[in-house]
Amino acid sequence: MFFEADLAGDLMRDKWSEHYKIDINETRNAWNVSLQQEGGEWVRYEISKQDYKMVENLVNLIWEGGSYLIDVYGTGSGIDYTVYTRSSFRTVRIYNDEALLHESLKKGGQMGSSDNLSAGMPGKIVKTLVKVGDVLKPNQPVLIMEAMKMENEMRAAAEVRVKEILVKPGDSVESGQTLVTFEPVK
Repeated sequence: MFFEADLAGDLMRDKWSEHYKIDINETRNAWNVSLQQEGGEWVRYEISKQDYKMVENLVNLIWEGGSYLIDVYGTGSGIDYTVYTRSSFRTVRIYNDEALLHESLKKGGQMGSSDNLSAGMPGKIVKTLVKVGDVLKPNQPVLIMEAMKMENEMRAAAEVRVKEILVKPGDSVESGQTLVTFEPVK
């Protein structure tokens, strides 16, 4: 199961201080958890199911020589949670595939920066709407990607020139994969 998560920095200004990609796979005896902090390398952990107990609505976890009592409160938004452990609270925003797609669509389907367009989740390229050398306006459609049985327009984040198109119709893409690169308009 793949997620992305933001840890709160300044909630009053809606700023998030740390961003992580999280991949969790369950086996018969353990959970294999992989974490990647933005810009960092993947770190892998194995958490034994013998070291995990549910106590009412709390999780009791023994991990790396420490005991953790974890309580999680939802905020009603479906993606924001308050996590309590070791006498402190931390706000976490968790995006599953559906939430990642929703956030992408709220931004007009633009995932990436002004120098690239990247996939917000796994999907399949349906159609490219631009060619190398095209000058694009902000929010202009670049390509159509199918994800979660929906076709989504992916859009340019700024005024840019198409430098390279790295995908073609029919290609399957992974979350975070660069689809198109851009260069500034001179």
